[in-house]
Amino acid sequence: MSKYPKVKDIELVGTYPATVESGGGYVWDEVLEYRVWCHPERGAPDIDDGNDYYYVFETCEDALEYSESNPGTESPLALILQEEHINEPEQGHYVHVKEPRITEWHVEFLNRPKRNADTIPNFFSPDAPANRLEILRGLV
Repeated sequence: MSKYPKVKDIELVGTYPATVESGGGYVWDEVLEYRVWCHPERGAPDIDDGNDYYYVFETCEDALEYSESNPGTESPLALILQEEHINEPEQGHYVHVKEPRITEWHVEFLNRPKRNADTIPNFFSPDAPANRLEILRGLV
């Protein structure tokens, strides 16, 4: 039993674009794959003329194992799908974005509960707690 979410569709792992958004959005809907980025300038094998590259994994545990046992690698990232998300264009100013996007997240962010139908409406509710982020962390 993994402490990390399963990927949405194992058959699609490795088919997603390399270049995506990075972080943000506060909520997640699905994990698409786990990635480990490799950097030749930090000691990873140079297999692409000095360019960075990544490997994809179906589980976070496999990604962690690869990252920990190979030089020049980053900690795993989760490629996630956000069907909708919360943008913060300036500190404390939140905007509900109702467009899907794919982004890379640190796997620790997956400790937040998966978005449900009430997450974003509760976040924007006038009755939300002073620290709205508690809703996203599953504390309210």
